[in-house]
Amino acid sequence: MTSRLRELPSVERLLTDPRLEGEPRPLVLAAARSALERARDKIRGGRDVDDVVDLVLEELATARRPSLRRVLNATGVIVHTNLGRAPLPSAALDRVAEIGAGYSNLEYDIEGGSRGSRQSHLGSILVRLTGAEAALVVNNNAGAVLLALAALAEGRDVLVSRGELIEIGDGFRIPDVLARSGARLVEVGTTNRTRVVDYERAMSDQTALLLRVHQSNFRVVGFTEQPRLEELAALGGRHGIPVVDDLGSGALLVLGDEPTARASLASGADLVCFSGDKLLGGPQSGIVVGRAELVERLRRHPLQRALRADKLTLAALEGTLSLYLDPDRVRGEVPVLRMLEEPADEVRKRAERLAGLVGGSVEETVSRVGGGALPLAELPSYACAVAEELATPLRLGEPPVIGIVRDGRLLLDCRTLAADEVEEVAAAVAAARA
Repeated sequence: MTSRLRELPSVERLLTDPRLEGEPRPLVLAAARSALERARDKIRGGRDVDDVVDLVLEELATARRPSLRRVLNATGVIVHTNLGRAPLPSAALDRVAEIGAGYSNLEYDIEGGSRGSRQSHLGSILVRLTGAEAALVVNNNAGAVLLALAALAEGRDVLVSRGELIEIGDGFRIPDVLARSGARLVEVGTTNRTRVVDYERAMSDQTALLLRVHQSNFRVVGFTEQPRLEELAALGGRHGIPVVDDLGSGALLVLGDEPTARASLASGADLVCFSGDKLLGGPQSGIVVGRAELVERLRRHPLQRALRADKLTLAALEGTLSLYLDPDRVRGEVPVLRMLEEPADEVRKRAERLAGLVGGSVEETVSRVGGGALPLAELPSYACAVAEELATPLRLGEPPVIGIVRDGRLLLDCRTLAADEVEEVAAAVAAARA
């Protein structure tokens, strides 16, 4: 082993190899050192090392490979948080390419020839789509809720039902957000039953807000009770206390029992917060709509600058929202909506096509919405079933294909695979078997 270790080339010798000619010296130097360490580990483990330069080339390829990569989602979970949530519609991608390729009027008033506000670009379209007086966009819905609490309730009380003190993905908890905003949490009611009178009894001269939080990723069933939003709004109106409705995912179209921003405002909410991705189908962002005076207080709060959305997010969101102005286009052109509403027979045809290409079998299954939205919804779907052993090589392939292992087989759910991705998955399966 000692002899074989001594026979390994030096770093300088590796750098003179013709196959590495023209490579940037800092990059190839780091790759050579890493390759030599891999070679030493192989020798110590009793394995052969054929060509260290090949290892250097592998290291270079790995260094140049982007960490953020496209994957093929065959899980059947439409708004998959781990896989980037909503795929963007073409209209959004076109806007990102147009705005990102050069300069824009992000914070410039072209008509007045003076400084403008980035919040002016999406206000009118959001007002039109939701019926609000004003709107504001930040980087995500957690940021929207945090900003609303900080701007309207810092140092004062916020009343929340115990049944709405939720935790969603990655340990995000409503009580923690309240604490970071500087507001004080006052719990009312019980986990399963809260009434309007519980809010009224808890009110004091320190009460700043009534906060309603949508139970995004779970439902409480059985012996339960929650006041209607109209009741909370009436209570807040009598006492001059704003009602903030955090919809979580939220939606602009009626989708199952998921609340829409327009309906929430019509029911009397003063401010409504919801996500720009997820069911809306745009980029990750948080949207606040509601009373103009309250929205302006959020816009002027110092935290707004830390949470504001960048030009590419605004461009993608504008491209997505523009589709909602045309009901005949939006359901077919926003990928999330298309996958949610596609008939199961169409999904089955893709599954049959994929199964024919890879020699798999078609299996009836159930897809999920994901993203903390419509947790009880089950969407009839079809998958191509292949050997479980293919799960790892498919995940490690290029592009990675992510499926679901169930009952000793790998299911490739075709609800979340587009028609033009079927051949790609088939090629990936062939490569994984090889």
